Amino acid sequence: MVRRLHLTLRRLLWLAASLVLILLAYVWLKQRPQDLPWTDLDLGQPIGLFTGRKLAALTGDAAQCRALLDRAGVDYVAMEPGGADQCRHADAVRLRADKDAIAMAPAAVAPSCPVVAALKLWEWQVVQPAAQRIYGAPVRSIRHFGSYSCRRIYGRSRGDYSEHATADAIDIAAFMLKDGRQVSVLNDWKGEGKDAAFLRAVRDGACGLFSTVLSPDYNTAHRDHFHLDQAERGAMGGRACR
Repeated sequence: MVRRLHLTLRRLLWLAASLVLILLAYVWLKQRPQDLPWTDLDLGQPIGLFTGRKLAALTGDAAQCRALLDRAGVDYVAMEPGGADQCRHADAVRLRADKDAIAMAPAAVAPSCPVVAALKLWEWQVVQPAAQRIYGAPVRSIRHFGSYSCRRIYGRSRGDYSEHATADAIDIAAFMLKDGRQVSVLNDWKGEGKDAAFLRAVRDGACGLFSTVLSPDYNTAHRDHFHLDQAERGAMGGRACR
């Protein structure tokens, strides 16, 4: 009889503990909708477990992507479709100059809308916080090597086309801080100082936002830039972060 009572009490305690854990999980997830795969993407929310996949899923839905930029207050110009065949792009946007935002240099770059959406989240949630934490100064501009380029991967004559062929990628080369300091991937990736720590922080932070993030750790072809893209790999597709 006593044994049965102890067994019943243990089961009741286990059930109570399970209910408490379920309740805590529900409260936590309700406060962080970005961690759930079925909730709508909101660029005003912190980066969540499924933010990167939701950003990549915007490819093919330019209207939804631009609506997200509008709600987040991003100033941009939607570009006309261009290119042809494997190099056709239809959702490129160009960011307008904004005194409160990081400027792109050169300014004329026009990546796909999902890349721009990820770039803005990267700016707000990763790059500027890292710059303030490490340097005590914000980033003023980002120097890049471009976005759209009708070519195959590594410029080969055969094989798969690069994400650059549809403006679904951008190559980031350096960061200029408001105090005039420049941090470049080529010159500052190696080492133990602030610049190397900053570059690794922004590289790692990009991995939660882009389908592919390639840095000097990947190969020598990326010794001077970060390759960031929004390759479509399906809901359960792999993501690359090197």
